[in-house]
Amino acid sequence: MLLSALIGTWRGEGAGEYPTISPFSYTEELTIEESGKPFLNYRQRTWSPAGTAMHTEVGFLRGPQEDAIEFIIAQPTGQTELLEGSFTRTGSGFRLELDGKIMNSATAKQVDATKRTIELVTRASHPDQLTYSFAMAAVGVEMTHHLSATLHRVD
Repeated sequence: MLLSALIGTWRGEGAGEYPTISPFSYTEELTIEESGKPFLNYRQRTWSPAGTAMHTEVGFLRGPQEDAIEFIIAQPTGQTELLEGSFTRTGSGFRLELDGKIMNSATAKQVDATKRTIELVTRASHPDQLTYSFAMAAVGVEMTHHLSATLHRVD
């Protein structure tokens, strides 16, 4: 499978900012599992430096074509993201660049669009590394950087 190198549990540190909130840091854990079908199951959770739960999301990741990726995410804050984009091989892994269309529930904060960039680096001499950045257009703010993190495989 095109994305099988992502399978596993990943953990690391991240930082967030947005014009409407104070900057913050967090710890993140991603679990990406085989489903037995041509897609991967995705679970994410974050917590504050004090250990308080912050965010969680679940979804499915698939590569229906060699150069096309689809990522479907549901969040308990009332949004679903349908992200579509590209898969590019790099010298030591690959990069995903995804643009998201958002569906908001009636009581959710207004999120209009998202962008996610995910990069996997694998090297025999170092632990595997997964980095990402997340931007969003929300609550009247144009597309702006919101989150970034560096995670390492823990299993």
